[in-house]
Amino acid sequence: MHTKAMLDLGVRQDQLTVLLVDDDLVSREVTATVLTMNGFTVHTADNGNSALASVATGEVAPDVILMDAQMPGLSGTALISALRGRSRARIIAVSGSPPPAEISAAADGALLKPLEIAALRRLLEDRSALQEAMQSAAAGAEAPVVSVETLAKLRQLMPESSLREIYRAIVTDLSRRAKLLEIAMAKGDLSEIRRIGHAVKGGCAMAGAMQAARVGARLEACSFDSTGNQSDNRTQLLKDLRSAAEGLERILEGELPA
Repeated sequence: MHTKAMLDLGVRQDQLTVLLVDDDLVSREVTATVLTMNGFTVHTADNGNSALASVATGEVAPDVILMDAQMPGLSGTALISALRGRSRARIIAVSGSPPPAEISAAADGALLKPLEIAALRRLLEDRSALQEAMQSAAAGAEAPVVSVETLAKLRQLMPESSLREIYRAIVTDLSRRAKLLEIAMAKGDLSEIRRIGHAVKGGCAMAGAMQAARVGARLEACSFDSTGNQSDNRTQLLKDLRSAAEGLERILEGELPA
C-alpha cells in the first residue's frame, strides 16, 4: 500500500516518507490514515520480512520507520538490526505499552499507541522527547466505549463514511478475535491469549476504542497461578471483549449511522 497526502494541513514542505510496519490491520490502517492526513508520505508493511524486502530492493526509501514493538516472525531487535544494514532511516518502536528495554535501546525512540502526531514530530526533532512520549499513556479503572477526544480528532481528518468503515472493521476484527480467544482459552494457550490481547489493545487504542483496548491490556497481562489455572477470570474476559464489540455496534448505529 502507498498512500499520498490528500490534504494540506500546513505541514512543512520537506515532508517525510514513513514506512509503517504493523501486523495488526486496524492499527496499521488508522495510523497510516492519520499520518497521511498530516502530510507524511506513507508506505506500509504487515510484517518484518515484508518491510525488510521493500527497503532492500529500493522499493521504499523511508526517512522514518515506525515499527510495532511486538510482531510474529522477524521483529524486535533482530528486525531493527536488519533494517540498520539496509537503511539510514530513523527507527521508532511503537507499542501499546512501554517496549522491552532492549528494543528501546536499539531503536532511535519509542512511542505509545495511540500515536500522537505532535509526539512523533517532537521525537523526530529531539530524542530527549522519548521519556515524555513514553509517559503519555493515561491509565484508568474504567474506560468509555470510544474516546470522545479521539473520535473528534478522526472526524476532523476524514469523512464520516471512512470513520464508519474503520469502526466496522474493528467490530468485525473483535468478533474474529473473540472466537480465537475462546479456542486459546480452552487449550490453555497463554502465549496466544497474550498475543490476541496485544493486538486488540494496539489496534483499538489507535481508533479510540478504549473499552476494547482496556480488555486487550488485561488479556495481554493474563497469567497462570501456581496450580496452572488462569488467575484472571477467563469467562469474564471473553464476555468483556464481546461486550466491547457490542458497545461499538451501538456507536455505529447511533453516532455513525450509515
